[in-house]
Amino acid sequence: MSTRFLPTSWRDYSLLDAGNGKRLERFGEVTTVRPDPFALWAPAGDASLWRAADATFEPTGRTHGKWRTAPGTPKRWPIRYKSEALDLVFELEMTQFKHVGLFPEQADNWEFIAANLGEGQRFLNLFAYTGGASLAARQVGADVVHCDAIRQVVDWTRVNMERSGLDGIRWVVEDALKFARREAKRGNTYHGIVLDPPTWGLGPKGEKWKLEDQLLELIDVVASLVAPGGFVVMNTYSGIPPSALETMWALALPGATIQSGELCLRAETGLDLSTGSLVRVTLS
Repeated sequence: MSTRFLPTSWRDYSLLDAGNGKRLERFGEVTTVRPDPFALWAPAGDASLWRAADATFEPTGRTHGKWRTAPGTPKRWPIRYKSEALDLVFELEMTQFKHVGLFPEQADNWEFIAANLGEGQRFLNLFAYTGGASLAARQVGADVVHCDAIRQVVDWTRVNMERSGLDGIRWVVEDALKFARREAKRGNTYHGIVLDPPTWGLGPKGEKWKLEDQLLELIDVVASLVAPGGFVVMNTYSGIPPSALETMWALALPGATIQSGELCLRAETGLDLSTGSLVRVTLS
């Protein structure tokens, strides 16, 4: 049965409204308007809130754009995520790709990681971006390897780690699939693995990445890295349905317990916005 996975512990973030292909969000004291292809309905909230946003992203191409900001809007600013299990701080920045350095829906995965990892257990974060999952794993005492192909975002995670009062994460700047292949050849395993592969992209040496061409191998290689009793969390914003991901993982790890569904955000208007497909795989 498909499930909606929703973060519930945010205080510094809120999805205020969504509609007309956009989302209105509050990150700390900064409100933003960004494109969102899944917000296909009309906004349900107060139109004045949209007009009063501090920053609006205006696309100038298929993947790039620019921010139009109100006077006094900071270029960088911190926000905090605090729950019973976690206390993390992230530095945000408006990028030309519409992102701000944080996917707030991922907080539900951070809580899953914190609940399923113990002191000294090995954890691998592939396609790790700015590292919310890495920070969550490290805060509960896991031995964390953080792998991303872009040094700039790895450096960004280092800032988030330091702001969160943490240390000891191992950084790997490399194509995630290549690193996973090498780990499999070495016979290394991990109690927890998170992967968030992009739909397309470029590696550190300009290698082209297209998810559909790599997905089966990626799942097979990662399946070989999971220790007995461990888990995998995989999500993608590519449009691949949860049922397809569930089928592939069931074939790769027969007998595993699998949850699948949509990673969502619930707006203050009460409506849910889907952000992507999610699968959680647990080995006995």
